[in-house]
Amino acid sequence: MLRRPAEILLVEDNPVDARLIVAALGEGQVTSNVTVASDGEEALALLGRRGRYVDAALPDIILLDLGLPKKDGRQVLAAIKADSQLKRIPVITLTTSEAEQDILAVYDLQGNCFITKPTDPDKFLNIVRAIETFWLSTAQLPSRIQCQ
Repeated sequence: MLRRPAEILLVEDNPVDARLIVAALGEGQVTSNVTVASDGEEALALLGRRGRYVDAALPDIILLDLGLPKKDGRQVLAAIKADSQLKRIPVITLTTSEAEQDILAVYDLQGNCFITKPTDPDKFLNIVRAIETFWLSTAQLPSRIQCQ
């Protein structure tokens, strides 16, 4: 378990989904700071600590939608995994897609997990809670090693 609040980057262009995810994480067992980027370019600016994000904390995990404006989720994932400072951050793809080519593309780009968003709000909240439980309470994260 993390000793400090978990830093989560949520890259999601749908404001309803973003609010649901932030609310579910806020009710969870792990204290977290959630930063929301609404498009791929904003996510990469934040991760690169450019412009207004110069003081941004690097996330412990990234929740990434695929269907983003400006730069799509595949482009964002490719950029993250190509960057030596970012490539160890777990990226959980949380998207509406069930397409086989999207699933394969995410894993080919070294994504850590592919989850299709359910349309039922209760199931959606349960998935977010499961992500929190596994990634922030159970899994050992590289960011925990780096900050000790």
